[in-house]
Amino acid sequence: MSNYFLTDNFLLQGKIAQRLYHDYVKELPIIDYHCHLPPDEIANNKQFANLTEIWLKGDHYKWRALRTLGVSEHLITGDANDEEKFIAWAKMVPLTVRNPLFHWTHMELKNVFGISDYLNEKTAPHIYKTCNELLQTTAYTTKSILSSFKVEYVGTTDEPWDSLEHHKQLAAEKFPIRVSPSFRPDKILFIDKKEDFFQCLHALQNVSGINIKDIPTLLEALQNRVDFFHANGCRVSDHGFIQMPGKTEFSHSLETEFTSFVVSKIGTYSDPQAFMGFMMLELCKMYHKKNWVQQFHLGPIRDNNSRLNKKLGANSGFDSVGDFPQALQMSAFFDRLDQSDELAKTVIYNINPSDNEVFASMLGNFNDGSIKGKMQFGSGWWFLDQKDGMEKQLNALSNVGLISTFIGMITDSRSFLSFPRHEYFRRILCNLIGEEMEKGILPNDEKWMGDILKNICYYNAKEYFNL
Repeated sequence: MSNYFLTDNFLLQGKIAQRLYHDYVKELPIIDYHCHLPPDEIANNKQFANLTEIWLKGDHYKWRALRTLGVSEHLITGDANDEEKFIAWAKMVPLTVRNPLFHWTHMELKNVFGISDYLNEKTAPHIYKTCNELLQTTAYTTKSILSSFKVEYVGTTDEPWDSLEHHKQLAAEKFPIRVSPSFRPDKILFIDKKEDFFQCLHALQNVSGINIKDIPTLLEALQNRVDFFHANGCRVSDHGFIQMPGKTEFSHSLETEFTSFVVSKIGTYSDPQAFMGFMMLELCKMYHKKNWVQQFHLGPIRDNNSRLNKKLGANSGFDSVGDFPQALQMSAFFDRLDQSDELAKTVIYNINPSDNEVFASMLGNFNDGSIKGKMQFGSGWWFLDQKDGMEKQLNALSNVGLISTFIGMITDSRSFLSFPRHEYFRRILCNLIGEEMEKGILPNDEKWMGDILKNICYYNAKEYFNL
C-alpha cells in the first residue's frame, strides 16, 4: 500500500537518526534478558497451529483492548474458534491507533511474516491464510523464529521448584542461542496468601528434599534451589512487588511463630511484611554470593476486577499502574544490603512514569565504582513499553543518571512474535539522539554517538550479564 506507515525510516525523523539506526544498531544481535517465553516450547521446537495460537492466546494487552471496544468475552478468551477470534481482533485493529498495539501489530506482521498491509476486516482472511501457511514451515518453529531475529540470549522466568529439564535439554544439544532460567521465588514470600503459600512450600520441600519446619530449613531449601539453578546456567533473579519490602528485622518471636504456623497450618501469620522482607534480604545475600543480577518490578495493582479475575484467572488483563510511595523503602532495603557489601547488581523497573526520577536518582546512591552501571534503571515496562514511556524513561535516566551505561530493552513477553519491540526501542532511541544532534544539543559526531548507541542496544548488556 502506498500509504503504509512502516517504511525503512519509521520513527526516524531526521537524516542523522536514520544513519544512526541503519549504520550502527539495526543489525545488532538481541539479548533478551527478561521474558516469559515457555522453555518447553523452545526445547521442543514448537510449531504453532495458526496465527491465533501464536499471537492472541495469552496476550492480555489485546484482550484489554477488545473488551474496551465492546467485544464479547466469547471472542476473546471464550469458546469461539481460533479463526473467529482472529477475525474479531482484525476488525478492531484500525481502532487501536495511538495505542502501542497498533505499532506492534503491524511490526510483527511485517517483520515476522513479511506482510505490509494494514490488518482490518477486509484483509483479515488473506492475512490469516498466509500466516497459517507460513507457520507450517520449518522457518516458523520457535527455534527458527529466535534465530531469524538474531537472538543471542533468552532469560526465561522460572519458579524455584521447576525442574529446568528443558533448559538442560537445550544445553545438552548445544542449541546456539543461550536459554537461561531466572529465579522467581515470589510465591514463597507471600505468606498471607495461605493456600498458595503452603502449596509452594510443599513443592519446594519435595524438590529440595529438605523437610521445611522452620526458618533455617526454609532458607536451606531456597539455597539448595539457588545452587541448582546456578548449576544450570541461571545468573539472574526476578521479583514483582508493589514496593520494596518495608521491614527486614525478624524477631525471635516471629521465628517461633513461623515454626508453629508451618507445622499446624492453623490461623494466619501475624506479620507477613516482616517475613517477606527478611526472606528477601536473605535471598539477596545468596544472589550476591553467586554474582547474580537481581531484578525488581515495582508498582502495579494486580487483579483489580475480582469478578472477572475469578472467572478467567490471573494475567487476564485486569492489572493497572499503582501510585505507591517507593523511595524510602527502596533506600532502606538497598542500604541494608550495602552496609555489609552484599548488594548485587540490580535492575529496577518502574511502572508509574511519575516515579521515573525517583528511581533514577535512588539507584545513583548505590553505584560504588565496583562495576560499571551496577544499579540499572530498567527499560520502560508493561504499560510504559511504548514510545512515550520509553522516551520518558530514557530522559529521566539521562538527566539524573548516565544513559551511556544503560543495558537496553527487554520483551517481557510470552509471545515469540514480540522481538520487534527491540527494533521499536532502537528506532526510538536513535531518533531521540539524532534529533538532539540535529539541534546542536549533542555533538554532531556520528561515530561517537553511534558507539554509545551500540553499547546501549547490545554491548552493555553483554558485559553486565557476563555473556
